[in-house]
Amino acid sequence: MGKLEDNERVILNVGGTRHETYRSTLKTLPGTRLALLACECRSDPRSNGGASEFFFDRHPGVFAYVLNYYRTGKLHCPADICGPLFEEELAFWGIDETDVEPCCWMTYRQHRDAEEALDIFEAPDLLTGEPPPDGDDDDLAAKRLGIEDVGATAEGKGGRWRRLQPRVWALFEDPYSSRAARFIAFASLFFILVSITTFCLETHEAFNTIINKTEQIINGTEAVLQYEIETDPALTYVEGVCVVWFTFEFLVRVVFSPNKLEFIKNLLNIIDFVAILPFYLEVGLSGLSSKAAKDVLGFLRVVRFVRILRIFKLTRHFVGLRVLGHTLRASTNEFLLLIIFLALGVLIFATMIYYAERVGAQPNDPSASEHTQFKNIPIGFWWAVVTMTTLGYGDMYPRTWSGMLVGALCALAGVLTIAMPVPVIVNNFGMYYSLAMAKQKLPRKRKKHIPPAPQASSPTFCKTDLNMACNSTQGDICLGKDSQLMEHNRASGRSPL
Repeated sequence: MGKLEDNERVILNVGGTRHETYRSTLKTLPGTRLALLACECRSDPRSNGGASEFFFDRHPGVFAYVLNYYRTGKLHCPADICGPLFEEELAFWGIDETDVEPCCWMTYRQHRDAEEALDIFEAPDLLTGEPPPDGDDDDLAAKRLGIEDVGATAEGKGGRWRRLQPRVWALFEDPYSSRAARFIAFASLFFILVSITTFCLETHEAFNTIINKTEQIINGTEAVLQYEIETDPALTYVEGVCVVWFTFEFLVRVVFSPNKLEFIKNLLNIIDFVAILPFYLEVGLSGLSSKAAKDVLGFLRVVRFVRILRIFKLTRHFVGLRVLGHTLRASTNEFLLLIIFLALGVLIFATMIYYAERVGAQPNDPSASEHTQFKNIPIGFWWAVVTMTTLGYGDMYPRTWSGMLVGALCALAGVLTIAMPVPVIVNNFGMYYSLAMAKQKLPRKRKKHIPPAPQASSPTFCKTDLNMACNSTQGDICLGKDSQLMEHNRASGRSPL
């Protein structure tokens, strides 16, 4: 009887598409849903042709690949099926995703890479440039704060703060959450550009004045000239106004931040704080006349260059800059590989050019290094870097035939070395940019009605329980769930479970 049952044909009706196979085929993958179905279900002599038919309300196209896995032992991923759908179907049929063949693994992993890339970008509101519909901004902001229902929490203690916090946070963090947020974003952008312009103009001699010019005589013979450079007061006032705005913006974002720890660890917030701090220290120490205070002021004037880092705040307002930042982070391995290749080439060709110049000039002359620019190997490092990157400043160049040969090989190796990792970086940028544009065009999802939990008659009931395989031509009923219903079906002449 066992062999007869194994050779019995089984009809699997999946989404209206009928698939016919042998019971023994379904038993080739123990522990899966169809294997349990083949073991638990017995044939019914009253069925047509002795073949049992089972119905599953699942995707018929994916099931063709699943059934082929039972037949051949090789699981391939369809190229025309969305990755999450294929993953969900594998989970339903009880098949491990690691069984996917190596030739299809990259295709199967593409959807996860895309989902991870999409998760990096923030909500669609930050990309679309369109304000959310009425009533949705509070819900979106509250969702980021972990508040499911703003109205419900507002009635409790501290409800006013909970209602106000997401709104204020959205004003300074989400440029497109409202018209007021867009106005604040334009104001922040204006002050950033003014601050950077002021920083650049402060270095021009037209805005610098030499003051406190003094002359001291040491031992009656040596004269020391001391002077200080004062920046135009107008630029100082403009910078002060910009710093006041940045301070106000920073404090508001600190107070209304939903997660203080994550806020402190954010790189852009650290840049904001570091760019603001030197101004206040300089103002506080400007009235002191001690030598130590002047030394500190001199150091702070040098440290003021960190203000140029404010340009990175533009990433909050421009999608392209965010895409570039994500691309650089995603291409860390490629950049590391590029640096390793470049370092190896620099070391090799710097050594070769040093000896090539000596040999090509006068091989037996110990003073041959005096007639070449490559007097030692460390000097050749600079030449190798400039040559491999195809810059060619011309400050150092080989003069002998052997040195020229090494230079040609160095330039050729540089072109090949740099060209290898670059396509990967370009592909990463293209992927992130296309995903950002796709998410920018993604329409806003309205609130959806949450359906009740599936009942025993639902096609998705027992979806994750492999011990309860759903079948029956009359509907989806779970094996082992209702033995009385099974007996009733047998007594009424229906296809048994």
